[in-house]
Amino acid sequence: MKIILIILLLICLAPMPYGYYTLIRYLSAIVFTIMAYDYGKNQKTLCMICVILVGLFQPVIKIPLGREVWNLVDILVAVFLLLLLERKIPKNKEKS
Repeated sequence: MKIILIILLLICLAPMPYGYYTLIRYLSAIVFTIMAYDYGKNQKTLCMICVILVGLFQPVIKIPLGREVWNLVDILVAVFLLLLLERKIPKNKEKS
């Protein structure tokens, strides 16, 4: 789920039809809502970051940041998700 969202966010850096960006807003809001719920059990800081990202990407009230700022946001969020993936991989290996 995170890997797919990373790829989709990085595709946003290319010129795409407006409908693609709307789709990304919905998908991102759903993924970050799920992540906030999962992290809410034992990692409050990550939960709050995900809640903020839900607010940023939610499709109801669009936040007009401009293309350059949204590109930066997309990159930063993709890096954040990559770091979460990297952090999770060693934990799985240790449990084996």
